Amino acid sequence: MAMAAPCSSSCYAGATTSPPLVVRPAGVRSEKLWWAAGSSGRSCRQQQGRKRQQLSVCATAAPPPPVAGAGTDADAVASLKIKLLSAVSGLNRGLSASQEDLDRADAAARELEAAAGGPVDLSRDLDKLQGRWRLVYSSAFSSRTLGGSRPGPPTGRLLPITLGLVFQRIDVVSRDFDNIVELELGAPWPLPPVEATATLAHKFELIGASGIKITFEKTTVRTKGSLSQLPPLEVPRIPDSLRPPSNTGSGEFEVTYLDDDTRITRGDRGELRVFVIS
Repeated sequence: MAMAAPCSSSCYAGATTSPPLVVRPAGVRSEKLWWAAGSSGRSCRQQQGRKRQQLSVCATAAPPPPVAGAGTDADAVASLKIKLLSAVSGLNRGLSASQEDLDRADAAARELEAAAGGPVDLSRDLDKLQGRWRLVYSSAFSSRTLGGSRPGPPTGRLLPITLGLVFQRIDVVSRDFDNIVELELGAPWPLPPVEATATLAHKFELIGASGIKITFEKTTVRTKGSLSQLPPLEVPRIPDSLRPPSNTGSGEFEVTYLDDDTRITRGDRGELRVFVIS
């Protein structure tokens, strides 16, 4: 707490000179010093009242000045969020991003991360992860594979896959972390394409203040459209002995920005991902 500035001599201007102090009478318990009765009791009380008023005026600290631009930070963050979403719009989640697009999105994300005022603390803000998040951009998709920097099915003529919406469903109580991908698989003419939803189930744990480690458990594929009545297909997990070294079944990433409706993560292979709450 700030100490009040010492009273200047002007604070006491016009104050009545106090009579001399005397030692308290013997046997009196109060530690208060008593003024000598140099005047009548009423006059003494009036002098003391005026003195207390003058002292209170001097000792009262001035109220703190109003904070200038209190809403400026919130406005700046909102503006930077719009800038980031504008930078990644029209890139088909990053599948059609050029190197210039990647650089522009990364620069916009770094501006928003810096405006947050400090690193994310998931031990304090874990509840903000809860919910269903829609992926709006992944720099890894510019590699033209659904696995990004990791091995994944290619998007091209050899395997005609159309990527639909991508979600992350996070439950902070059960520590479930599901990647949900909507796909459209091409089929020979005259058969219609097969629509399906693949759910890659994981468990997650916190690493430090803002890191997350996910461990893969299983993949479940559900067909949609005319084939929606088929039972879901659970893809068996590849044994660890047969899994390639690059596919360990787990991954790590850092949450670099998080609020009620926007999340930015940076993966262990440099992937930048932007999510909005769905």
